[in-house]
Parts: sequence; C-alpha cells; structure tokens
Amino acid sequence: MATDWLGSIVSINCGESLGVYQGRVSAVDQVSQTISLTRPFHNGVKCLVPEVTFRAGDITELKILEIPGPEDSRPCGELQQTELGIPGVGCQVGPSQNGTGKMLKKPMCSSAPQNIPRRTDVKSQDIIISPQQQCSKSYMDRHVETLTQSKGFRRRHNSWSSSSRHPNQVTPKKSGLKNGQMKSKDDECFGDDIDEIPDTDFDFEGNLALFDKAAVFEEIETYERRSGTRSRGTPSEKPARYRHDENILESEPIVYRRIVVPQNANKEFCTDSGLVVPSVSYELHKKLLSVAEKHGLTLERRLEMTGVCASQMALSLLGGPNRLNPKNVHQRPTVALLCGPHVKGAQGISCGRHLSNHDVHVILFLPNFVKMLESITNELNLFSKTQGQQVSSVKDLPDTPVDLVINCLDCHENAFLRDQPWYKAVVDWANQNRAPVLSIDPPISEMEQGIDAKWSLALGLPLPLGERAGRVYLCDIGIPQKVFQEVGINYHSPFGCKFVIPLHST
Repeated sequence: MATDWLGSIVSINCGESLGVYQGRVSAVDQVSQTISLTRPFHNGVKCLVPEVTFRAGDITELKILEIPGPEDSRPCGELQQTELGIPGVGCQVGPSQNGTGKMLKKPMCSSAPQNIPRRTDVKSQDIIISPQQQCSKSYMDRHVETLTQSKGFRRRHNSWSSSSRHPNQVTPKKSGLKNGQMKSKDDECFGDDIDEIPDTDFDFEGNLALFDKAAVFEEIETYERRSGTRSRGTPSEKPARYRHDENILESEPIVYRRIVVPQNANKEFCTDSGLVVPSVSYELHKKLLSVAEKHGLTLERRLEMTGVCASQMALSLLGGPNRLNPKNVHQRPTVALLCGPHVKGAQGISCGRHLSNHDVHVILFLPNFVKMLESITNELNLFSKTQGQQVSSVKDLPDTPVDLVINCLDCHENAFLRDQPWYKAVVDWANQNRAPVLSIDPPISEMEQGIDAKWSLALGLPLPLGERAGRVYLCDIGIPQKVFQEVGINYHSPFGCKFVIPLHST
C-alpha cells in the first residue's frame, strides 16, 4: 500500500519550528516509518537540497495535494516549480541535524498554501472532469480547495488543491468563444451555477502563517547592507520616540518621601505626582512659624503671602478666566468673607483685598470689638481702599446665595468665641446660604466645627485635619529650607512650579 503513494504531491506540516514542506513523494519506508520528498519546498520557498526525509513521529499533518494518474509517466523526482504554484525564490533551507524535525504526532487541521484565482482575458472556460485521478483516503483535508469550479475562473495547473465537492480532480479547458461570438460581460460576471459554488471559505489566516516575515526582512537587510544602500530596518528596530515632556537622559530614581518630620505623623497626604507630605502637630507648626519670624519672615509678610495664595485658589474656584474677563462684567462673582478678631481673620482680610482688586464683589463680615489686633487694623486700613464692602451684623449679609464663602472665623487657641451670639448667628447664615465654603488654615479641635468646608487651605505643612475639612490644599508661604531643618524637619519642596497644590489622603 505504501508504494501506491509514490509520485503523489503532498504537503507535510512539521509544526511551528520547522514549518510546512511540499514536494513529490519519492520513497516510503514502512519499517523505519519515514517518508521522503524530492525537490521540496519549505514555507513556499524552494529548497536547495534535492530530497528531505521525515519520520512519522515528526509529522503533525499530512495532506495529499495530487495523486498521479496512469498517464502521469514523469519520474518522481521531476517536480516542477509551476506544479506547486510557488515563485522561484531561492533560500537555503534544509532538514534538521538528524534529517527530520521534532513535532507533534497527532494530525491537526490546517491549510496548505493556496492560489487565489484571478480573472483572465479568457471570457469563458469549460470544466471537464478527469476520472483517472481519485482520492480515496478518509483523512484527506477538505479545506484545501481554494479555487472555485465556476465558469470564468482559471485554475493554475490544478496542483495546490483537491476538490472537496467531487472526488475527481478538475482541470480547465479553454473554449473562449461561443457560437463565434464573445460572451457578454454579464455572463462572465454572473453566469456561475449555484450548485458549483464551494461550501468552504478561503483560509486567509492559514496562508498568512506560512509567510516568514522575519526571514524576508532579514534577507532585505542583508542585501541592502551588502549593496551599500540605506537600510530600512526591521520592525523590531524602530528608534525610540519620546513625548515633549519626557527626558531622553537617564535620571536618578524618584524618592517619593522627601519630607521627614521628627515625630510620627498622625496622617499623611500625597501630591498629584506621588510625593508624600506628612502632617505635623499644632505645636510643631507654631514653632516653625516662630523660628521663621525670628529669621525675618515677619507676620506682615506671612499675611501677604497667605492672602495671595488664598485669593489665587479662590479665583480658580470662581471660574478663573472663563468667569473673570472683560466680557463678563455683568456677572461679577460675589464672595462672603467671614472673619474673626484674630490672626486667622487678618489672613482672610488680606485675601479679600486681593479678590476685590480682581473685580470680585467682596462682602467682609467682622464683628465690632473695642480693641483690635494691630495686624487686623493694618489689613482693614488697606481693605477700606478697595471697592469691598464691610459689615458687622449678620442682617447686612446678602439673603440670596453667594458664589463662595470664605471661612476665617475659627482659630487654634480662642475656642471660647464659638459661644458668642454673633458666631452662632454667622454659622446659621452660612449653613442656610448653601454656598460652597473655603476654609483658610482651619484649626484642629475635638469639637466639631459649625461650618462644613468643601475645601481647606493649609499653610506650609498640613495639620492632621478631619473629614469635615473637605479636600485639603497646601500653599507655600515662603519658609526657607534651613528654617525647616532648624526645627528638625528634613524638607524638600513638593510644590514644583506652583504655589498651591492639592493633597490626597493616603
């Protein structure tokens, strides 16, 4: 039975490492379980070796492409290049060291290389069936056929596919003319019989897998390198491309914990870039401001810096350039500034002065006291030179909702102010106004604050604020780095190019 297959054209799939071989069977040894192909083709490329031998255990799949008939008197070794439909591209491909490759034993379904039919100038073709060539093996793959048996298509030597609809091989015969006249274009395009349409589709994926892209690029690169032309390179050798914000130079690894406090932080925050910012206690924060004032960062400078940073944040919350531009003069935002008689209140007054200078309608609430702090007196003197409005009674605050409420009523030390009637009245007004609240330098207290803030602005380093403080922001008030080191804080600025940055709870 083995000799019956001599002279047949077959396709042998040896797996992914060795690929697919095609050729004419020259020898079949049942004892050693080997099969030999003469004039083989490897992955569509003609091999330079005249014969290749495969073991049965190395063959993953075997397909019979053509069985020779009685009239086929050619010797087994005369496999022509046109029979397999493969272009004559030469590359040295041979068997492995032992003459065969190692692959799976169990046959699997895949596709052999197939030719795509094309329209030719022949207007008509008749199909004749050669009964001398038959396929009688049950494992013959029925997905090999890619050329239709319809009229108007031309099959090239009928060597790459075996018909799955008919056991006989189909060969074309030219007729070209009918009754001495050319067939019409309609018959050429739409004249196929419905019964002759194949029920299998062309296996594009299987044919594409037979193309060794890396080998082709390597061959092109080798040729261009030898000829001295400019190399186009392989797809894996594309030069690296960088964005406009990426550095092409290698840098040191990023240290995300660059601020270390002497005491264990009760709470930690992180910036948008991932830098860790620990919180500090009120005693350490107070000592930091005292040392900074001793070195020249006076209270006036700190108030001015806090007012600038707080006003910049408030302007962004009010809409920024979309809201504050000359075309929207009729839509001036209104800000209610609630201040107490302490340093925190002076910071709020400084913020109100800068907001008023930017065409924001500011209503400043400050209760009447017989004696005011010098810092408050100085800030009120400057605020009176702006277009801002100052009131001392809750009745003078607007009844309609405002755009923003800035809370500077609370302080770290004078907690008794919360028992004052004016404080309770202002808190009730703020809660009924339903405007978003920005709290500047909110204090730490076991008692709950009367006004819930949507945003809170911390100075220098954040305090361990609770959830009622809202989203925490941090502003740079100009404390030098050596001042931090003097109080025992290892400090590197987390601000980058900004003076106000958001913080996220870790």
